[in-house]
Amino acid sequence: MSVGTAWLVLLAAAACEVGWAVALKYAQGWSRLLPSLYALVLMVASVLLLERAMRVIPVGTAYAVWTGLGAVGTAAAGMWLFDEPRAAARLVSIALILAGIVGLKLSGGAH
Repeated sequence: MSVGTAWLVLLAAAACEVGWAVALKYAQGWSRLLPSLYALVLMVASVLLLERAMRVIPVGTAYAVWTGLGAVGTAAAGMWLFDEPRAAARLVSIALILAGIVGLKLSGGAH
């Protein structure tokens, strides 16, 4: 797998990470069948895609980007779907996470 493809796979893993977190919210404590199933499927997909990306991208970089994009994406989804707070401090914190992810990518995140 090329480095570029590995980064695309890692982005897909992060998207699955956001998807399962949102589905988990809708599952309401695993009490709703379809959102619970979506959450489980997306959890597995997220980890499998992460493992695939780690074949090329160093583990520390891949894991940090995966969790960082998952956190940023989930926070954005929460603001959009669930009307969660959009306080300035929260938005600045999200921007700092994104800056860290960009820094990891630019610092040679794959060999």
